[in-house]
Amino acid sequence: MADTSFPDTALVAETTGGVRSASGQFRASLSGDMLVYLAIAAVVAAMWKISRMGLFEAGDDVGYWIGVVGAVMMVLLFTYPLRKYFNFARNWGRVKWWFLAHMILGIGGPALILLHSNFRVGSINAAVALYSMLAVAASGVIGRFIYARVNRGLRGEQSSLRELRDRAGLQQADAKSRLAFAPRVEARLAEFESSVSNTKPSWVAHTRQVFWLPIQQWLVYRQCAAELKTVLERFQKKNNWSLADWQRHERHSKELVSLYLNAVTRVAQFTAYERLFSLWHIVHIPFVYSLIISSLVHVYAVHVY
Repeated sequence: MADTSFPDTALVAETTGGVRSASGQFRASLSGDMLVYLAIAAVVAAMWKISRMGLFEAGDDVGYWIGVVGAVMMVLLFTYPLRKYFNFARNWGRVKWWFLAHMILGIGGPALILLHSNFRVGSINAAVALYSMLAVAASGVIGRFIYARVNRGLRGEQSSLRELRDRAGLQQADAKSRLAFAPRVEARLAEFESSVSNTKPSWVAHTRQVFWLPIQQWLVYRQCAAELKTVLERFQKKNNWSLADWQRHERHSKELVSLYLNAVTRVAQFTAYERLFSLWHIVHIPFVYSLIISSLVHVYAVHVY
């Protein structure tokens, strides 16, 4: 194996640096997801801890006003679609701040309602209102997860599948050109791309792309990483690399494999997430209406009876 078949480290670093910048937004969205989930878990845990202290009951003054504040926050959630879809509200500030406020209200409102109820269900109408709220909140979290995969950041600018394919194509071509020194790795990557791109569109295929494809991607990455280790060990012995040189080459090569697989997966999942987002809209709206009706019934019953 000739030395020239191994990619120059500077070129590899340049390639991975450019691809990182193109895929950085997607990784940022994953980090944002984790922060949202951790925030939800922390807020719910805090509400649970407070509710166990016995400081108030749902029917006393403190519990009542906690419920009022939570309900007001839930009502304010509807200002986001008002700002987004109605022409007269288009100039009311930047969409990303409205979306951020929408997320905060969507976490804080249900959390205060849970605290108001002390995590207990009393009457039937209260139970319907509480479970409707939880369904809407859970649906909102799922919607936010899908939203981040079909839009660029908080701006609500929908990504273009063609643009994504063009960018991913460059990523794949760069990665493959730098991995010519490991033909078996190239073959595994080509096989992965072929199996993903030849899938016929259907709900079964979309479900598989969302849930199974990341696992398949991880398995292929592990196989490629093992093959790279074997190949690079041969280069190390032949070229008398130091341990630092070997680790640097291995790191860059694994990054190329990872970025290639991420590019293929993102393109494959884009249409699936678009379809799921349209289905989410259909499912989410009835939950919202049931929440509005059950909440009004609950408020009426509390004040009349």
